[in-house]
Amino acid sequence: MTRLGRLFAPLGVALATPLAAVQAGQPEPWGTGFQPSASTTMEQISAFNDLLLIVISAVVVFVLGLLIYVMWRFSEARNPIPSKTSHNTLLEVLWTGIPVIILVVIAVPSFKLLYYADRVEDAEVTIKAIGRQWYWSYEYPDHGDFTFDAYMVADEDLQEGQPRLLATDNVVVLPVDTNIRILVTASDVLHNFAMPSMGIKLDGVPGRVNETWVRITREGSYYGQCSELCGTGHSYMPIEIKAVSREAFDEWVEQAKVEFARVDEPAAPSAPAAVQLADADKPANE
Repeated sequence: MTRLGRLFAPLGVALATPLAAVQAGQPEPWGTGFQPSASTTMEQISAFNDLLLIVISAVVVFVLGLLIYVMWRFSEARNPIPSKTSHNTLLEVLWTGIPVIILVVIAVPSFKLLYYADRVEDAEVTIKAIGRQWYWSYEYPDHGDFTFDAYMVADEDLQEGQPRLLATDNVVVLPVDTNIRILVTASDVLHNFAMPSMGIKLDGVPGRVNETWVRITREGSYYGQCSELCGTGHSYMPIEIKAVSREAFDEWVEQAKVEFARVDEPAAPSAPAAVQLADADKPANE
């Protein structure tokens, strides 16, 4: 009974989780699937995943049924003298043609999804995410070209509702129902800008700018992390995006232009204790 309780404990936790928590754009305890979709791209990724589940389930059922039939039909009791057939043209055509058809069924929507998620032609907002050791910098070139850094909120500074290791001191604010171009690069080593609920996962490469896009479908706070092993402070550079209405976004932009106004020699913000510790452990020749 104890083993059964441990086995079904995750199911009980999932059923007891409030709906509001399930809809949050962040990882949840005992989560076994995708986070709820928050963008048109993620909606298509989820639909493609459902298609693959149907295809692979059909393949498994077919192969299992075929194996059971072969075990029954060609058992020793029913076939005391085994067949010496070495070739069957029809079977050879079928076991070659059917997998090809299955791959085509998978490939067509896969290529369509890759093309859809690649880039957007008519972007209404552009932001640039720059990966650094170990925090993110953001630029809004279309809205005053202001820049700010986003550090992880230390444990002792967390406020009510802020998730540990995911909240940041400065939040990326983006409008919903808007085509947003996202440019990703890095200033030192490889980083990766990943936002699971929006279907975004793109490398930041020093000296190169990669591009993707997103169209957020609902307001809320969404969390991601750097998904490239970038050093000792890798686990301390989260991403927090707050999706708001277009009107609220325009108001925030006007405030951000003042708050993050460029100066000749900006003072470097202090990093969280965890990042400072990671810097202290870094070899001197790096």
